[in-house]
Amino acid sequence: SRRMMELIAQKQREREEREKRETIERERQRRKQGQELSLLRQRLQEDEMRKLAEQRRRDKMEEKLAKQRVREKIERDKAERAKKFGAAAQGSSEPPAAPAVPSSPSQEPPSKREYDQCRIQVRLLDGSSLTQTFRAREQLAAVRLYVELHRGGAPEPFRLLTPFPRRVFTEDDMEKPLQELGTEAGRPWERSWGRSWECSRGRSRERSW
Repeated sequence: SRRMMELIAQKQREREEREKRETIERERQRRKQGQELSLLRQRLQEDEMRKLAEQRRRDKMEEKLAKQRVREKIERDKAERAKKFGAAAQGSSEPPAAPAVPSSPSQEPPSKREYDQCRIQVRLLDGSSLTQTFRAREQLAAVRLYVELHRGGAPEPFRLLTPFPRRVFTEDDMEKPLQELGTEAGRPWERSWGRSWECSRGRSRERSW
């Protein structure tokens, strides 16, 4: 029918118009993308050119610094050679200086150190020990009395002796000062502040102690 033909023709025109608009839009998008790609390519080229220019500047600067370092090294070498040559020439023209003899420091004899006390350790018969400090001028009898008062246990005759050098003290030694006994034993009092003695069982010629 006529109405049907008109509808078909209208639909066909609408489709053609739509396709035409789509074609125009695609072309516009293609051109836009082409322009964007062209701009991007141009920016990349510009960035690459800037990088190349910067690299060339760095290379030139490094080359300049390297040449400067070489020149400075050459100048230092020249100065050192001139200095060595001048020192050698001066040394050959002057007589050798006599070596200085160091003066020996005056050696003063060490001062003796005097002690006025003596610390005595006495090992008892049971293996224990007593330790006491006495004045240098006290008699040996003071040591014997101290042992008698502090040894403990039942009274038992004993003798005082030094283990090294071995010496057994007698009744005649009881009135001698400790300082004198230390000197007689070959151990100067001023060089030793302590003594180690022992007790042994036995009697002296005159009395028990």
